[in-house]
Amino acid sequence: MPHSICLIIPPSIFLLDERVFMSLGILRIAAVLENAGHTVEVLDLSGVENYEEVVRDYASATSIRTFGLTATTPQVPAAGKVCAELRAHLPQARVILGGPHTTLVHAAAKKEAKRGIRGRAIQALEQLQQHYDILVAGDGEIAIFEAMGEDPPKIIDGDNPQSAIFLTNTMLNDLPLPARHLVDVDSYHYSIDNVPALSMIAQLGCPFGCGFCGGRSSPSLRRVRTRTSENVVKEIIHLHEQYGTRGFMLYDDELNVNPKMVELMSLISQVQQERQVEFRLRGFIKAELFTDEQAEAMYHAGFRWLLIGFESGSERILTNIQKRASLADNTRCMNIAKRHGLKVKALMSVGHPGETEGTIKETQDWLKFVKPDDFDSTVITTYPGTPYFDEAQETSPGVWTYTYEKTGDRLHSVEVNYNETAEYYKGIPGEYTSFVYTDELTANDLVRLRDGLEADVRSCLQIPYPEASAGVRYEHSMGQGSLPEHLLRSSSQATSGYL
Repeated sequence: MPHSICLIIPPSIFLLDERVFMSLGILRIAAVLENAGHTVEVLDLSGVENYEEVVRDYASATSIRTFGLTATTPQVPAAGKVCAELRAHLPQARVILGGPHTTLVHAAAKKEAKRGIRGRAIQALEQLQQHYDILVAGDGEIAIFEAMGEDPPKIIDGDNPQSAIFLTNTMLNDLPLPARHLVDVDSYHYSIDNVPALSMIAQLGCPFGCGFCGGRSSPSLRRVRTRTSENVVKEIIHLHEQYGTRGFMLYDDELNVNPKMVELMSLISQVQQERQVEFRLRGFIKAELFTDEQAEAMYHAGFRWLLIGFESGSERILTNIQKRASLADNTRCMNIAKRHGLKVKALMSVGHPGETEGTIKETQDWLKFVKPDDFDSTVITTYPGTPYFDEAQETSPGVWTYTYEKTGDRLHSVEVNYNETAEYYKGIPGEYTSFVYTDELTANDLVRLRDGLEADVRSCLQIPYPEASAGVRYEHSMGQGSLPEHLLRSSSQATSGYL
């Protein structure tokens, strides 16, 4: 029986600009629901300063009683406020929470349960259950139907590879394309070398075990699931034909973990030759896997920018991170990129186990030596689902310590209530708060040294600071008007030309 559901994208107030990349995971779920005959509305609160007012007005006018929210960990406080508004105006509503935060907390809680302890992950999961009717962990594309059914369980585990709702390569390949028509595509602005671009995801999962990275205990985030090259190119063609897009940001964790990446690049090149058009692409790669063959194929396909998580210029820190890439690997990767005309944004972080003023200086010096075209430098965050969180021990009240056994280097973090604190890994330069510290550096030291690193490297390499974009305010007309088009789209509106 067809149902109506509203899918809600909470704001990401920690970002420089929220209208850059649309939330493709929830739009893929929307597409699956539409294919099954359900009516779907999407309330997109990205970049909306007074989003609670939007939810309040929407809840007062809608007949929908089923709501699905997605949230990363930094979005959880905003998602909680959205849920509170729904509860206040629609007490009979069913509110479902899925997305990365639920997945990470659930994976960490399962790990605690196996060890026979009731730790902070289990407590965090219980806190989520107090706010939401149903939690969906892992893949949500099939799980959403169970969440919308009669008498669903409180937690639906789409993060279990033995489950029928865990996506296989075949299932991922057969999914409909994300329902981008349910958001205002034109309100998103991103470009690659001045070519307007849209984001897409060609594969899921990253197999590596970096200590700071979320989902290392989550199969849906750890296991690589790939689409065929033909299927990925089909989406590129669709975006080009539907929206005139010539720029594509491939938001996969590491493009070159796919052994068929060169094949994919060749097909993308072929499409451009056949259509006499030139594309521009950008994406992430893993440094130690990068080759000249990959670089050449990527350049011919239209890549001009790569994003690479080097993280540190200190060999000791790379070891403590379990990065698998050495400093020599990272330098070699930079040389390959330059040799093939590919610009690099180096993604760096400070605050790892064993971090000292000296290791941060090594990172600073390495960046000035290899001269990336752009870079990020951030203070790390110990999210649930990261080894830094999952494997930490409480060493004093409210303080958790992770120790990398091979070196004995430690990282300390203070307890954070993620339902209230929008702690973030990538945020606005100059507005960082550190919730971690090492044996040699305090939290304030880490912020100070990060700021110094960024200022010095940007000055030396003449890289400007990124510009922030102010949030927009929803203006209502004394309750006499409907929500603006860029905030709300529905499948019924889309099919009737509401674009």
